[in-house]
Amino acid sequence: MVQHYKNFIGGEWVEPSTGEYFENRNPANWDEVIGLFPKSGLADVNKAIAAAKEAYKKWRLVPAPKRAEILFNLAALIVKNKEELARDMTREMGKILIETRGDVQEAIDMTYFIAGEGRRLIGHTTPSEMMNKFQMSIRIPCGLVAMITPWNFPMAIPSWKMIPALVCGNAVIFKPATDTPLSAYNLVKLCEEAGIPKGVVSFITGSGSTVGAPLVSHPDIKIVSFTGSSDIGAQLNEMCASSFKKVSLEMGGKNAMVVMDDANLEMALEGALWGSFGTTGQRCTATSRIIVHKNIMKKFLDAFIEKAKALKVGNGLNPETQMGPLVSKSQQETVAEYVEIGKKDGAKLVCGGNKLTDGDYAKGWFFQPTIFAEVTRKMRIAQEEIFGPVVSVIEAKDIDDAIEIVNDSAYGLSSSVYTQSVNHAFQAIRDIYTGITYINSPTIGAEVHLPFGGTNATGNGHREGGIQVLDMFSEWKSVYIDFSGKLQRAQIDA
Repeated sequence: MVQHYKNFIGGEWVEPSTGEYFENRNPANWDEVIGLFPKSGLADVNKAIAAAKEAYKKWRLVPAPKRAEILFNLAALIVKNKEELARDMTREMGKILIETRGDVQEAIDMTYFIAGEGRRLIGHTTPSEMMNKFQMSIRIPCGLVAMITPWNFPMAIPSWKMIPALVCGNAVIFKPATDTPLSAYNLVKLCEEAGIPKGVVSFITGSGSTVGAPLVSHPDIKIVSFTGSSDIGAQLNEMCASSFKKVSLEMGGKNAMVVMDDANLEMALEGALWGSFGTTGQRCTATSRIIVHKNIMKKFLDAFIEKAKALKVGNGLNPETQMGPLVSKSQQETVAEYVEIGKKDGAKLVCGGNKLTDGDYAKGWFFQPTIFAEVTRKMRIAQEEIFGPVVSVIEAKDIDDAIEIVNDSAYGLSSSVYTQSVNHAFQAIRDIYTGITYINSPTIGAEVHLPFGGTNATGNGHREGGIQVLDMFSEWKSVYIDFSGKLQRAQIDA
C-alpha cells in the first residue's frame, strides 16, 4: 500500500480540501512510488494562514531563549534520526547517501547555530546627544513567513529559513518543492515532536500556482523567503512589491572555478570533479564553468576527462555510487537539450553528453558526467544555468583575463580560484563580483555560520546563514528613553 500523507495545519495532520494527491517517485527507479501527497488549494492556504495568525499572538511573546530551547530539542531529534532522514532523501531526490547525510547535517548545524542566537538576538546601545536620555535598538518579530523551498537541498535549505524565522518569534507556512515533499514532511514531524506550539509551523504541499501564488500574495504574509529559479523569483518579487512584503530571493548561479598555472593540479582536479558533478550538478553553487590558464589547459583537461569518465553513476543508495540520477525526466531532457545547444554553438564535447538508459539505468533519470572544451565565454552553455552534470572549460591568458570571464555572467553566487600566489588570491577576492569566493576549494561547500547569497540575478541582496539572516526575519526598532523630566528636542537643544 502506498502511504497517503497529509498537510499540517494548526497542529493537526489534515486531508487537503481538494481531496486530490500527487505521486512522489524515486528518480533512480520510477516504478517506486514513495508516497502520495496533498494537491492542496486555496482553502488549505487560507486555513493555514488563519491558524498561524492565532499561534503568532502567543509565540511572539515567548522569550527568545525559551523559543531557542525548543529548537535545541529539534536539532537533537534531527541528530537522532539522521540516517533515516538521509535515506528517505536519497530515495526521493537521488543524490548519493554521503551527500544526503551532509544535507541533514547542515540542518543540524543551522538549527544549533541559530538556536544559540536565542540568548543574543543582539541589538545596540548608543550614547545620546542629550543629557539624561538613553537609547537602544532591538529586534522585533514581523509576523507570518511564507517559505518556498527547492528540491535539491530539501532539509538544509528549509532549515536556513525556518529556524531563524522561528527564533525571531515569527510563525511559518512551509511549501516545499513537489519533487521532495517527504523530506519536508520529515522535518515538520520533528518540529511537532520537539514541542513547537500548534500553528507556529504549517506545512502545505501542492503546485506553485495553487499553493505558492496565493500564499505569497496573501495580505497577512509579511515575509516571503524563496529559493529557486531567477525567472520564478522575479515573478514572485513583482507579486509582493505592491504590498511591501519583505522578500528574500536566492536564485540561480553560473559559478566559475579558476585554475591558474601555479595551482596544485591534483587538488584542483579533485575540486573540479566534486564541484561539477556533486549532486549531479544540481546545486545553485555547482561549478559549471572552469577557467583554466592557457599554460596548463591540455594537462588539466586530459586529466579531468579521465577522472570524469571513471565516476560511477547509479542509485544513490548504493555505497559505491559517486553520482546519482537527475531529479526528474524533465530535468534530464533539459540537460540533453543543453548538450545539443553546446555542440551547435561550436563547443567540443570531450566527455559524456548522453542519457543513460540501459540495464540498471532503464528506470531512472541518469546522465553521463559531461565536459565541453573550446568553450567561449558568450556561448549559451557558458552563460545559462543548466542544473545538471555539464561543465564548460574555458581558456584564460592570465589572472586578469580569468577574473573578467568570471564576472561576465548574469549571475554572481559563488566563485573559486586555485593558485599558490597570495597576490592572485587577494586580487580575486577583491575583484570577483560574487557573494562567495573560495581559494583552493571548489565553488561548493558553504558553512552555516557565514552569510550565503549572491549578486546580480542570483538574489536581491539578502543573505541566508550567519547572523546576517536574522535581519531578514526581524524588524529593527529604535527606542529612546528620556528621564530628564523635561522636553528635550534632538538636533535643536543639543
